[in-house]
Amino acid sequence: MSVLPSNDSCGLPATASYEPNLPLLAVRNVSKKFSDHRDSGGLQNIAFSVAENEITAIIGKSGSGKSTLLRLIYGLSEPDQGDIHFRGYQVQGPSEQLVPGHPEMRMVSQGFDDLNTFATVYDNVASRLSNENLDHKAQRTMQILESLRMEHLKDQRISDLSGGEKQRAAIARALVTQPLLLLMDEPFNQVDAAFRDQLQRDLKAIVETSKLSVIIVSHDPAEVLGMANQLVILKDGDLAAVDNPSTLYNEPPSRYIARMLAKSNILRREQMGTLNVEATHKCYAIHPEWIDIEADEDASFYVDSIFFRGFYEEFLIRNDEIYLRVYRNVGSGLKKGDRVSCHIKQHRAVLDDNERE
Repeated sequence: MSVLPSNDSCGLPATASYEPNLPLLAVRNVSKKFSDHRDSGGLQNIAFSVAENEITAIIGKSGSGKSTLLRLIYGLSEPDQGDIHFRGYQVQGPSEQLVPGHPEMRMVSQGFDDLNTFATVYDNVASRLSNENLDHKAQRTMQILESLRMEHLKDQRISDLSGGEKQRAAIARALVTQPLLLLMDEPFNQVDAAFRDQLQRDLKAIVETSKLSVIIVSHDPAEVLGMANQLVILKDGDLAAVDNPSTLYNEPPSRYIARMLAKSNILRREQMGTLNVEATHKCYAIHPEWIDIEADEDASFYVDSIFFRGFYEEFLIRNDEIYLRVYRNVGSGLKKGDRVSCHIKQHRAVLDDNERE
């Protein structure tokens, strides 16, 4: 490890340690402890990296340490063990620099704390830029507002906006200075489904056409599964898995991940015998879409509940030993109380929650 002189272009202090040949962001064996309780929101031995021009989603249940990790990455807090490097330089914490937060990152919090609620959208965004070149300031401000479909709201006060519009304003304010890494803490909490989908598309488009990388914290995998290049899954402060969404969804390594990403049916080895499936492992995941059902008066399963989900229906079927969640396209003709047989198209052995690889 070496120490380089100050880099005035990004404002890094002269004491920042530097390591070459690292990815854009390298989180290495980071731990943070607030108390001796497991539910204190701390972290244990977290390690992953983030590449340029990619979206990484950090997901996990409440209290798993997601927001704590985001604050460590930004430099608002310091790890007890391990280190975090951004562009090769170690991220400095509050004890190492006067103003906490990395100059080449921007963070959008859940409460939009950075917004001036009595100023207009335009002024909130433009205020982040220097007055040295007013033409560039106006051009850049309108450019980012247009990229987030907010130009029609430029003269509106923040206090008059909806929750989703405030979210866009906060993102525009963060992006106008062209950071290399955008950190977002639960960005879709206050937006409806249609607004969320459009915002996701806009963020992906910005990432694809710029040098921006994004880290999103979310408790709901459905919010980020379709837009993230990488998932970082936390469980009680531990790193449960890191991989691309498709791999983790189709090949979940553990019961926790299968349930989180796919609402998977989790069965023990002896329960698999009820489905006439040979089982040699202790625990198995069967996603709802991996099961076919059809009417069969002689079958042991019956339809306990049906939930309309739009283009598909969610069935809960059960017999005397187990119950299963099943997805089927609308129009099956099945109704509550019908006897059904089920065919398992796919299943996967997974680790139980208290097992280790």
